[in-house]
Amino acid sequence: MQFSIPADHPCLPGHFPGRPLVPGVVVLDAVLQALAERGVAVGALRLPQVKFLQPLLPEQVAEVVLAGDPEGPWRFEVQSQGRLIASGRLERAGAAP
Repeated sequence: MQFSIPADHPCLPGHFPGRPLVPGVVVLDAVLQALAERGVAVGALRLPQVKFLQPLLPEQVAEVVLAGDPEGPWRFEVQSQGRLIASGRLERAGAAP
């Protein structure tokens, strides 16, 4: 799934003045949307591992790449312009680690 955050998105003012960056929580929301688009019923989830490696800027197109069984756990990567922005693992809350 591809996404971009518009320059006038309400999350950007103050994050950071003069050089806005897309907050990590907004990037993770795109990961959840990608799961939902796959038909996964997104409920209570855990994120036992998440790494943010590069900033995502407003208007940059990014892509969420998911791997895993329909019931999880899932691995994800968020990529933009050939760069790895974030990666991690999602699992259902209550699942064995």
